[in-house]
Amino acid sequence: MGKQEDFVLRALEERDVRFVRLWFTDVLGFLKSVAVAPAELEGAFDEGIGFDGSAIEGFARVYESDMLAKPDPSTFQILPWRGEGPATARMFCDIVMPDGSASYADPRYVLKRTLTKAADQGFTFYTHPEIEFYLFKDTPQNGVDPVPVDRSGYFDHTAQSMGADFRREAITMLESMGISVEFSHHEGGPGQQEIDLRYADALSTADNIMTFRTVIREVALSQGIWATFMPKPFTQHPGSAMHTHVSLFEGDRNAFFEAGSQYQLSKTGQQFIAGILRHASEITCVTNQWVNSYKRLLGGGEAPSYICWGHNNRSAMVRVPMYKPNKGQSTRVEVRSIDAAANPYLAYAVILAAGMKGIDEGYDLPREAEDDVWSLTERERTSLGIEPLPKSLYDAIGIAERSELLAETLGEHVFDFFLRNKRSEWEEYRTQVSAFERDRMLPVL
Repeated sequence: MGKQEDFVLRALEERDVRFVRLWFTDVLGFLKSVAVAPAELEGAFDEGIGFDGSAIEGFARVYESDMLAKPDPSTFQILPWRGEGPATARMFCDIVMPDGSASYADPRYVLKRTLTKAADQGFTFYTHPEIEFYLFKDTPQNGVDPVPVDRSGYFDHTAQSMGADFRREAITMLESMGISVEFSHHEGGPGQQEIDLRYADALSTADNIMTFRTVIREVALSQGIWATFMPKPFTQHPGSAMHTHVSLFEGDRNAFFEAGSQYQLSKTGQQFIAGILRHASEITCVTNQWVNSYKRLLGGGEAPSYICWGHNNRSAMVRVPMYKPNKGQSTRVEVRSIDAAANPYLAYAVILAAGMKGIDEGYDLPREAEDDVWSLTERERTSLGIEPLPKSLYDAIGIAERSELLAETLGEHVFDFFLRNKRSEWEEYRTQVSAFERDRMLPVL
């Protein structure tokens, strides 16, 4: 056993930890958890904890169901919401097969594999997510419109705001778990909040996002309210995005920075953007994986509907933020299409893979979109070569099925299961009669 495992075993005694929750994520991005007693942990580090993989979405077929969850000691944290008394801790796990090989169905492994490919070329991939979500006054009921906790707007500061109290408690809890928060504020929709996590390597960020969602829900429930990361809960209000700032570093040097070039953006940075844009339609199925995701992308506002990039242009899918003088390390690219309900492991894997393809193949960066892309006519967009993102999950699936990049990045098993699951979701959605149809047609037909 290594130093990190020893540290965890010592911490269990010193902090009076009675339960350790081993966390992992299924292919769709739902958190799974198994609790073990501290006495079992040494064995878990050595051999893993066995479970039935066929019972987890996308993990295994019945005849190959035995799998092992091996805890990653570097992710050990005490869970602060478990209250007084004996402590409960958590660790994220890597999923392995009985022979010790990595499980190809594990989303964490999909990201690790993609990060390793980039590392082989000398790059570390950093990400900084801005996570939006809504707070409702009560648990959502079928057929009843949810009621937001407030009527505030973007950056509003209101006296005795439930959202402000919520954010303070949630951030305190996140910080106590070693998750650094950079900003927080009220977003544009009523009851809509945004909390931005500090820059970290992509694997740490993905783990942090899974923890973040759990913390947000726990704090909401403790306050008698409900938190949702649904991409577009209201027709008339903005959707919830997970805009993510990304950059590649070579050691301590930001590979996206080049002094004196346009927007201080290096050739590497330009090719990375070009890769994301060229493969945007293929990866949208992963970055926007739900039927509801496309209501956000079609809804206007600051959600991108078209494949283009711009400097400080919030209607573009990829934005190059304003350069800060003397801060070359801060040069970065913001991907604005991802929504708050994506599986972060798979989403960051496909964004990195698309960007690296641009670097490897030397893609040329297309012309910048200088206008509000929404305000252009269809003819103007066509003349500028600006293509639309997929308009529905059905369209996205059709494009993804033909994508070599996606198949290679996700691996055959995840690629096959993910698309089968999404096709099933679309078919189920297609048969539903909506309130829109009833409201529009019952009175007149």
